[in-house]
Amino acid sequence: MRIGVLGAGQLGRMLALAGYPLAKEFVFYDLSGSPSVGLGEVIVDRDGSYLEDFLSRVDRVTYEFEHLPVEVAEKLAQHKPVHPCPRALQVCQNREAEKTLFGQLGIPTAEWRIADSAKSLKAAAEELGCPVVAKSNTEGYDGKGQAVLKDPAEAEQAWASIGHPRLIVEKFVNFKREVSIIAVRGEDGHVAFYPMAENTHHEGILRYSIAPAPGLAPDVQKEAETHIKALLNELNYVGVLTLELFETEGSLVANEMAPRVHNSGHWSIEGAMTSQFENHIRAVSGHALGSTEARGVSCMINIIGEHGDIERILELPYAHVHLYNKGERRGRKLGHINILADSYEELVWRVRNCVQFLPGSPEFTSSLTTRG
Repeated sequence: MRIGVLGAGQLGRMLALAGYPLAKEFVFYDLSGSPSVGLGEVIVDRDGSYLEDFLSRVDRVTYEFEHLPVEVAEKLAQHKPVHPCPRALQVCQNREAEKTLFGQLGIPTAEWRIADSAKSLKAAAEELGCPVVAKSNTEGYDGKGQAVLKDPAEAEQAWASIGHPRLIVEKFVNFKREVSIIAVRGEDGHVAFYPMAENTHHEGILRYSIAPAPGLAPDVQKEAETHIKALLNELNYVGVLTLELFETEGSLVANEMAPRVHNSGHWSIEGAMTSQFENHIRAVSGHALGSTEARGVSCMINIIGEHGDIERILELPYAHVHLYNKGERRGRKLGHINILADSYEELVWRVRNCVQFLPGSPEFTSSLTTRG
């Protein structure tokens, strides 16, 4: 089976690495002009001239990045199975549509408003009560295209800094920690859930993910499973879906979803019986899903901007290094390291030992390091 992947970055690379043992072949369709996948067959097509050629070379289509033209996915879906469905792309590209769908399915979100001018942004901030978070309604990721308003008077400056004609304005959530749940749905409708991960961000970019999330009550995992299953079934979804959430004192509040394999699931390559990448390939190929059970406890460390001393890290027996074959650049995801341990106490020690060789990494902080 030849799988076509829309996008040609590190997520596509890891999908292919998981799919080759299942005798899959891969063709990547790159619209950016700068593919970094580094393997498989790559079609670079900035103006859409080679879409028919791409279509003729593949049996099924998936994608590794949601910020691509929905009409391309819709056109492909007229001829070949496209998983996940183009509707999932459409919803995820528009925060207003996403929050509306969450509300229709009973998934809790922060209170929100839409603003289409500095004046309406100020009015939304006054109505919701500061602090609020203003985000571009489309095209934002990794903390880009957003601003926090601590006072409605900051609306004009925030509007100018974001530079987008339509914003979603959300009341700030007083959360204990950021978490995510990843689930996979097969063509037959079977759903499997990964243990939730605890996520730490720095400057809008994910830096650490611990799985299973420490100290998580079973009912919280079940609540998250209920929410993500509602999305999977509503969208008749096939493949891996991620739901990012805030854990508060009382419950979970949904932030956003991603219709693809996700950075907060990279721990699963060594940390789960079946990685998110293999399960996505299994799902879009029509195969049975693999076990999502965790192998002990894990922490994923993102390598951002500079590689650090990889040779020293490779000497650590508990560290699994994944490099994306990219050049160093500020804020760029260059790779990740999965740390495995038998206990959370051991995990903290091992992560800190590893991070000392990554000079660009922020200090490792999590619920494990802040407990009294």
